Amino acid sequence: MRKFIIEEGLVMPLDRANVDTDFIIPKQFLKSIKRSGFGVNLFDEHRYLDKGKPDSDNSHRPINKNFVLNLPRYKNSKILLARDNFGCGSSREHAPWALDDYGFRAVLAPSFADIFFNNCFKNGLLPIVLNKETIDILFSEVEEVEGYSLSIDLPNQKILKSNGNSISFEVDQFRKNCLINGLDDIGLTLEDTILIERFEKNWKKSSPWYFGSNDLN
Repeated sequence: MRKFIIEEGLVMPLDRANVDTDFIIPKQFLKSIKRSGFGVNLFDEHRYLDKGKPDSDNSHRPINKNFVLNLPRYKNSKILLARDNFGCGSSREHAPWALDDYGFRAVLAPSFADIFFNNCFKNGLLPIVLNKETIDILFSEVEEVEGYSLSIDLPNQKILKSNGNSISFEVDQFRKNCLINGLDDIGLTLEDTILIERFEKNWKKSSPWYFGSNDLN
């Protein structure tokens, strides 16, 4: 999992509440569990004018030029600005995979669906909850200024604007540590490799029959 320390980038506004996980990545793309390759199908049913198919060539598909992701001013955005209840619907982990694979590193919203919120942290994506008034101000600023960008400082829990102003945000300290160090569930487990190996060695000595032999080495 990629580390998240300080990330700076363009902000893309998605001015729609209750964006569900099927909106983020439609169900026909859920067959793969590789965690990569989903970025081209992010927001697929709104990004393209035809119906997407798994493992197809997307380079020749008709583009919905009016959808925000396809507007030139938001090309290569890294921060997604969203509305209430982002990530609702089914619990597919492919939703944060798709956002991350496209290049988004953080999502700012007034509220998130619980499962999506938790899945983000497990996949290196930072979901930040801000009050509605702050979100409204950010939407206005993004609309007014082309090339609007923010810098997110996770260690200091600050969102920095180009004018020098900053916005503080809350984050669980355990999750913060995991993001800063790039630790997903597997990475956390491997942190205890020495303890795991010691346990296995002692288990072999005390219960050799579990391992099909009397080899205690």
